[in-house]
Amino acid sequence: MKLIIQIPCYNESETLEIALNALPKHIAGIDIIEYLIINDGSSDNTIEVAQKWGVHYIVNFRRNKGLAKGFMAGLDACLRNGADIIVNTDADNQYCGDDIEKLIRPILEGKTDIVIGERPIDTTEHFSLLKKKLQHFGSWVVRKASKTDIPDAPSGFRAYSREAAMKLNVVNEYTYTLETIVQAGRDKIAMTSVSIRTNPELRKSRLFNSMFGYVKKSMLTIIRAFMMYKPLRFFTIIGSIPIFIGILIGIRFLVYFILGTGNGHIQSLILASMLILLGFQTIVAGLQADIIAANRKILEDIQYHVRKIDYDKANQFPIQKDIPQDSE
Repeated sequence: MKLIIQIPCYNESETLEIALNALPKHIAGIDIIEYLIINDGSSDNTIEVAQKWGVHYIVNFRRNKGLAKGFMAGLDACLRNGADIIVNTDADNQYCGDDIEKLIRPILEGKTDIVIGERPIDTTEHFSLLKKKLQHFGSWVVRKASKTDIPDAPSGFRAYSREAAMKLNVVNEYTYTLETIVQAGRDKIAMTSVSIRTNPELRKSRLFNSMFGYVKKSMLTIIRAFMMYKPLRFFTIIGSIPIFIGILIGIRFLVYFILGTGNGHIQSLILASMLILLGFQTIVAGLQADIIAANRKILEDIQYHVRKIDYDKANQFPIQKDIPQDSE
């Protein structure tokens, strides 16, 4: 059983060594533990720190691509290098490395395929009250959208089985945390969470510049994922709003018409017709999107089998230590 621990990095030379030193070297049930970093266009000496420490693999972007692309590139490299379990953690050492054993235990026992680390949000000192409330609200929205019971959706401390990792797709460029939960929930991939510990803050988060930006990007990510995986339901809800308003306006016109004063309310009839037509057009768009979503599921199944063949072949060849991802 092989475990690869991946760490996305962007200018992490000051904290990376601390995070690497905290990672486990031996875990019961794991034969091999290896370490991989994703250098997301760092301008400092992050790569040198990783090489000096002795990480096994380096996925290197020549310019910053964002957390989501870095995460997927890391999964790809881990799978190509024979990982049975992949753990994703952060380079700022915010997660307790000793909890990795606890994180992967449900996968080792065959109980699940994805495990999300649940942080003690309410007792984390460097989280503001507003951030705590938003974290809880965001997790609640993700639970509703994914039909799961994951209490800490934004947590980046998570473990994936090989099978689960081969099924994941991330299309947004912001973050992978929310979209992968929605996808896994909708695709019925077994998923659970375990309580984990966090360390004192070493640096401020670079994922967003403001709380408003964080909320906006998170909500857009959730809405987009919901549109992708349940398009008919999404567009039916949106289309029902103008239809309902149009019907109410139409009833109002009929009342005036029956009372003999309808001539002065022709505008209401026109508006009602336009709203009802708009609503039906929106629902028709949902039907089209639902057909596209069905085709996407077929393509995802094909992609999974192609990936499985590709990664199985990749494991037969010598492993490359530095894995470049682009030439930009």
